[in-house]
Amino acid sequence: MGLLSNQISKDELKAGDHIYSWRIAYIYSHHGIYVGDEKVIHFTRGGGLETGTGTVLDKFIISSVPNHGGGDSPCPKCGDQSILDGVISSCLDCFLAGGNLYLFEYNVSPVMLLAKQRGGTCTIAPSDPCDDVISRAEYLLWRNGFGAYNLLDNNCEDFATYCKTGFVVLSKIKFGSSGQATTASVACGVASWTFNLFGAVKSGGKAASVVTSALGYVCIGFGGLALAGYTKYSIDRLLSDVGVRRDVTKVPVERLVAIIEVMEGRSDNNNKSS
Repeated sequence: MGLLSNQISKDELKAGDHIYSWRIAYIYSHHGIYVGDEKVIHFTRGGGLETGTGTVLDKFIISSVPNHGGGDSPCPKCGDQSILDGVISSCLDCFLAGGNLYLFEYNVSPVMLLAKQRGGTCTIAPSDPCDDVISRAEYLLWRNGFGAYNLLDNNCEDFATYCKTGFVVLSKIKFGSSGQATTASVACGVASWTFNLFGAVKSGGKAASVVTSALGYVCIGFGGLALAGYTKYSIDRLLSDVGVRRDVTKVPVERLVAIIEVMEGRSDNNNKSS
């Protein structure tokens, strides 16, 4: 495991590992829990619409559905998974879909988190024992109980992180704590903040004097703005990490599934069928 890359070999895999693989030019990574015997449990939106935005992104970002899991030659181990969604189980090769294998790191230091400038690769939060991790993943697979897939609020990284930690963000019950989504959100916020700050400095108004004083700059130029923007980006990323934020709590998997079923109006049907 290095500072620049979390890539590992298949021989290094252990049951309970949170793994991921990058899609299209490192734009998006798909996450899951390795449960042993070449099997991965992961959370996906089926039908080739991983992002589900209704925009060109749906066609641009490769779906997490295995690229050799359907069509004329489905995987001999997994069958045709191209129309499945929710929590599914795939062989390791189908999960990777031709990409490289990476290990998501837990219990890293704040310095390491910030050194990994790309979100969705590590967290300050500690991992639970592997038996607990696998138990959560298998229960969610059995019940298909992680709710509806949403790229920003409830995605594959949220699923894997929950399996590893049991943490749920209380502010919205579900979930939006993934590093990928956080990085994108923080980056957009910092860009807007920087442009606004540049406009204030350029105009030479009162806001420029306040910012100059607060940041200790005699003169804010492009270098100062870049530094201020990067500092804000780093602090926001750190405070958004699931291992730091205060609006998280540990929720047993059975309780989580029950909450989601009530929210989605599925609890009565389940009770009748049981």
